[in-house]
Amino acid sequence: MENRYDRQDLHQALTVLRGGGVILYPTDTVWGIGCDATNAVAVARVYEIKRRVDSKAMLVLLDGAGKLQGYMDKVPDTAWVLLEANEGQRPMTIIYPNAKNLAPNLLAEDGSVGIRITQEPFTKALCEQLRRPIVSTSANFSGEATAKIFREIVPELLEAVDYVCMFRRDDTTIYQPSSIIKIDNKERITIIRK
Repeated sequence: MENRYDRQDLHQALTVLRGGGVILYPTDTVWGIGCDATNAVAVARVYEIKRRVDSKAMLVLLDGAGKLQGYMDKVPDTAWVLLEANEGQRPMTIIYPNAKNLAPNLLAEDGSVGIRITQEPFTKALCEQLRRPIVSTSANFSGEATAKIFREIVPELLEAVDYVCMFRRDDTTIYQPSSIIKIDNKERITIIRK
């Protein structure tokens, strides 16, 4: 994975996010559509762009596990074990119960939210400098195939967002999707995707 990104590209993406806009950006898995995860109006716009009903929750990215506590009443002990065991491995999304301090329309009907701690340099810098989580949903229209690389993203989607990041546009590496694990209020684990 190419680690060098242009600071101007990062600055422009942050300006759009801070202004309540929507960006198209490379993540640690596939290209994503994102916005400030605490801004309900921006989240609604992502659903609109994706042509997706908002009863299907979207996940968010954070730049460090230490920030999880700001977005739920209590981080389950099981989550800390999973995060530690997965460190340096394939990206892992954990669905946590009882989310808070996020846009309400981002959460699942049961109040849960999927969060992935990103290690990818560009998204990590975005989260660090925005000082808030970022929505991450695949860069495709709902029900259509996920674009695995930038050139597979349909022009209509590129035109629907406020900013398309420059970083990794030429990268043809196919990244693995994250594993998805759900933890309920009783700390029971369900593996959604291995």
